[in-house]
Amino acid sequence: ERYAAAKARLFVNQRAGDFAVLNSDDPACRGYANVGHGAPVWFSSTEQVSPGAFLRAGTLFLNQEPLMPAAEVPLRGLHNLENTLAAAAMASLAGATHQQIRAAVITFPGVEHRLEFVREIDGVAWYNDSKATNVDATLKAIAAFDDGLWVILGGKDKNSDYAPLAAPLNAKAAGVLLIGAAAEKVEAQLRDAGLDRNIEIVRSGTLDAAISVARERAKPGETILLAPACASFDQFENFEHRGREFKRLVKTL
Repeated sequence: ERYAAAKARLFVNQRAGDFAVLNSDDPACRGYANVGHGAPVWFSSTEQVSPGAFLRAGTLFLNQEPLMPAAEVPLRGLHNLENTLAAAAMASLAGATHQQIRAAVITFPGVEHRLEFVREIDGVAWYNDSKATNVDATLKAIAAFDDGLWVILGGKDKNSDYAPLAAPLNAKAAGVLLIGAAAEKVEAQLRDAGLDRNIEIVRSGTLDAAISVARERAKPGETILLAPACASFDQFENFEHRGREFKRLVKTL
């Protein structure tokens, strides 16, 4: 609540003629419409909104007009469709046309360390989401994929609760590869939360060891996902260092 209140300060100094682009699906964000004088513009992945952008039946709409099929957005995950809706609403307010916005979206390669596709080897896809330094980010990363996931978890614990990861891992994981100082806690909480005993947990220790195990065991059609749910400071300088090392190692396979 304190964090949300701090974010709400961004809108306090808005004046008439300004715009506040807000997530209609989030109660806290809806409340921001009342803290300043900016006109609210909405985005939603669940309902039709106006003015603003929304997702309906696999199509992104902007200002009540179709913008583009959701399948054309190159970034994975519902959260990235929501990001696209927000960006489209803002670009429109800045004067961009539907055609210009669509062209920008379909050519955007994504941001480094955020569900970043690294390469495919022997039918196995490798993704770098080193920016997933907390459980919520890792949940969003897992949600962006189908089953057959090998997830690399662990690092420096941020006093997190890893139990919420058990259910999505049960639905999608082929295996869990643990690295770093938090490995013991992560494994204990996943098992206590009901992680399927048929899902193997491998205490790899280091990132390079986890990559070796994943390379050996993953089958064609499966995916290796680095989404640690932890900080990086036990073995790396920061999450960027961790992500770049992951990519370097994968590219040498």
